[in-house]
Amino acid sequence: MPTLRLDEGPSPQPDVTEAEMLMFLAIIINMGYCKWDKLTKYWSRAYNYHTTFYGNCMKRDRFFHILRYLHFTDNENEPDMTDKNSDRLWKIRNLFEILNEKFSKFYSASEHLTVEEVTVKYQGRVIFQTVYTQETQTFWDQNLQTV
Repeated sequence: MPTLRLDEGPSPQPDVTEAEMLMFLAIIINMGYCKWDKLTKYWSRAYNYHTTFYGNCMKRDRFFHILRYLHFTDNENEPDMTDKNSDRLWKIRNLFEILNEKFSKFYSASEHLTVEEVTVKYQGRVIFQTVYTQETQTFWDQNLQTV
């Protein structure tokens, strides 16, 4: 009998319910307050990492299952990425438009708004990163604008 690899075929777990999706989003938001370097540490039982919130909300394997299969658009509609004018956010464009519309209903910027620029150390792959070189070290920084 051939073994089924995890990245082949449909998910072996049941469909995600609305309650699970809301709990997943609550966990994602809470991860912004409690920052660990690895996602598995949120469910760790080690003394210095242990937080009961994550384990009580959702099992670790279920969280990773939802995270793995979460898509906001069909990959069959991928634009031609060789075109310089292609939409680089095409995978989340629909979600971005929905959130932008909903947020604009409840918040409008006042005239007393300040925009600050912050430099953050970053080692990912994005087109708009800035590289600073000092002697033998190279720093990859991401300029963020905060409101």
